[in-house]
This record gives sequence, C-alpha cells and structure tokens, in this order.
Amino acid sequence: MITVKDLQKEYKIVKRDPGLKGAVKSLFNRKYERKQAVKGISFSIEPGETVAYIGANGAGKSTTIKMLTGILTPTYGVVTVNGIVPYENRQKNAKNIGAVFGQRTQLFWDIPVRESFDLLKHIYEVSEEEFQETLQMFTDVLQLEPLLGIPVRQLSLGQKMRCELAAAFLHRPKVVYLDEPTIGLDVAVKVRIRKFIREMNERWGTTVLLTTHDMQDIEEICDRIIIIDEGTILYDGELASIKRRFGQKRVIHFDMVQRDKFFLPELLAGKVDVLPVTEGEENKVSLSFDSDEVSSSIVISTMMNTFEVQDLSISDPKIETIVEEIFNKREMGEEHEEILAAN
Repeated sequence: MITVKDLQKEYKIVKRDPGLKGAVKSLFNRKYERKQAVKGISFSIEPGETVAYIGANGAGKSTTIKMLTGILTPTYGVVTVNGIVPYENRQKNAKNIGAVFGQRTQLFWDIPVRESFDLLKHIYEVSEEEFQETLQMFTDVLQLEPLLGIPVRQLSLGQKMRCELAAAFLHRPKVVYLDEPTIGLDVAVKVRIRKFIREMNERWGTTVLLTTHDMQDIEEICDRIIIIDEGTILYDGELASIKRRFGQKRVIHFDMVQRDKFFLPELLAGKVDVLPVTEGEENKVSLSFDSDEVSSSIVISTMMNTFEVQDLSISDPKIETIVEEIFNKREMGEEHEEILAAN
C-alpha cells in the first residue's frame, strides 16, 4: 500500500543578520543554510497494517507524512501510495486517503457538523446510500448524535476530535494518516477513539499510519513500530519483537502483610531496584530488574522465603521504557547495526 525508497527531504533556510540592516543586506546578498529533515529512509507498508511512526520532536515524522500525502515534494527518492506518486497526482491520491493532523481541522468552522459531513460527501463523491450507512455507524460508535447540529467552533476539543476522525474515515479511504489524534484528550475519549480506529481497520482493512507521543495509543492500535531519529530509521519491526529484543526490564509487585518490615534481601542487592511507593498502595513493594541479570523466579522465591506475601503480579515492560532504551543506545554511540538487528 505504501512504498518508500531512499526518501530524502532537504530545506533551504535563509540566514540573515538581525534588524533592518540585516533585512536590506539579505535582499542583495542572500545566504542559505541547508537542513536535511529526512535522510534516505526506506520502508514498505502492506494493506491493512497498523503502523506507529514515532520519534522525538524534529526527527522527521511530519515531513515524511507530508510527502506521503503529497503536500511536500521529496528532494530525492521514490514514494508511492496505492500505486500513486502523491506529489505528482495530489487529487487522485487525496481521494484514497484520510488524515487527522493534531489540532488542524478539516471541518468547516461556522456550520454544524452534519453539514460539514454533507460537504465532504460531495467533495469525495460518496453515494447517498453509503454516506448514510457510514454516518450511522460512526454516530453509534463515536456517540456523535448530540454533536451533529452544533457548529464546529462550539465543540470542545474531545468532541471535535471525534468528529475529525469521522470526517477522515467518511469516504472509506484505503490509507489514513493520524498525527497525534488523542493529544490533550481525557482518558474516556482516548479509549473511544482507539476502539474506533481499531474497528475501522478490522472492518474495512484500512491501512493506518499513526504518529503519537502517547505510548498507550501504540500498544492498543498498532502491530508494528517504526522509530525515526534525526531523519534516519532506528528500528522497523513488530511491536512484539521490539518488546522481546529490548524488553528485558521486568517489574514485580508484591502485596506485603507487613510493609514496614521490608528490607532488600542480600541475594537481590545490586540486582533489583525498589520503586517508589505509589499513593494508595502503601502495602505494596515493587521491584524492577533486568531479566538478563536475575530471573523472575529467583526474585519471587527470595521474597516469598523472606517475607509474608499476600499476592503478587508481574508487569510487562512498557513501550515507552523500551523506546527510551533505544534512544539511549543511540546517544551512547552504540553501533547503528546493533539496533537494526532487532528487525
């Protein structure tokens, strides 16, 4: 569905001295600074895949998405979306894609949501029967009924984002780009939005490319993750694989009968870290450790033999911890090939 080969994007930034003198000088002697936002990345995405495309601010995520949508033309490289070169045939490409770009709206600000949807129906040439069927489905899943008669400018952020998602999927596109779709939303709205995206992917086989800083979005929506840093790809593979490769960290939570008598047993000293006590869980001891250095069975047996434990639970490594570990490896100068070996 999406093919990217050796994609590069370079910007020419005008440099000038401050003040009026600098402005006049730049008219006659303009100097440029070149910045490479994307540095020869390559990947392919199959139809129906849900892929997280993540990285720090300025890593090149948005630039890549803009080239995929046809907004920007690459400096070098090849990109096709459903067999179409986006920047050469923007109108044809636009009919096959949907997009939600953070706080930027695609709805019409001063008219009710229902009329915005009706205008989009005509823009994308959706049949009346398909439009009504899709709108009814979205109204049920996203609970849009109370919002359809309200002008967009009067909606709260959470309400507007639900309507934005419906607008992006309204013409049943083959590819949807989601740039921070849950930013600034409360937990209940996030849960509804994640469920909706997953359901549309399963129902229509929609290919989803998601950029986000909310790691819960990635874990609940995506099966694959691409990590980009400074314009190059650090990791491209299944979410399960990255957890296996970089997820050695484990946390075991012990419910203690007498928390005040806890001390770190000598057998575990230097091998585990005692995590801070969470409010409302004063009777719990949480131990974090690297499973390559000490096994879960040793940690559990040592604690059970030393203290009176009511219950215990083991937490899988969270994706944000893994991503932080990958970036730390890059900053420490470890070989790039070692990181890519996780593929």
